Amino acid sequence: QVQLVESGGGSVQSGGSLNLSCEASRDTYNTHCMGWFRQGPGKEREGVAAIDRRGRSNYSGSVNGRFTISQDSAKNTVYLQMNDLKPEDTAMYYCAAEKDLYDCKSFWMTKKIDLWGQGTLVTVSS
Repeated sequence: QVQLVESGGGSVQSGGSLNLSCEASRDTYNTHCMGWFRQGPGKEREGVAAIDRRGRSNYSGSVNGRFTISQDSAKNTVYLQMNDLKPEDTAMYYCAAEKDLYDCKSFWMTKKIDLWGQGTLVTVSS
């Protein structure tokens, strides 16, 4: 049973924008911190952005100010708006969920992630 369904991604030129979405089940959405990881070619998977059930968001330093994470509770969906994309943002992006009713402090550790999306490829050309 697929529990995180991603959409979006694609290819853009440097400076362009893309929007990713991740739909979860109602139960997952209500009980998990949700967000995004990415894994570039030859790199380890890294956390990008996270949002808790109160709407508080956090970002990695490399995307802060360019990416925005948001959520729509009516749709059980989390979004990642990516602006001013750079070639170094090229990666497979994974929606992720970590069971936590209070915050996303543990989200950034991949071993704490309970659910992963299938991944969507983002390619930024210079």
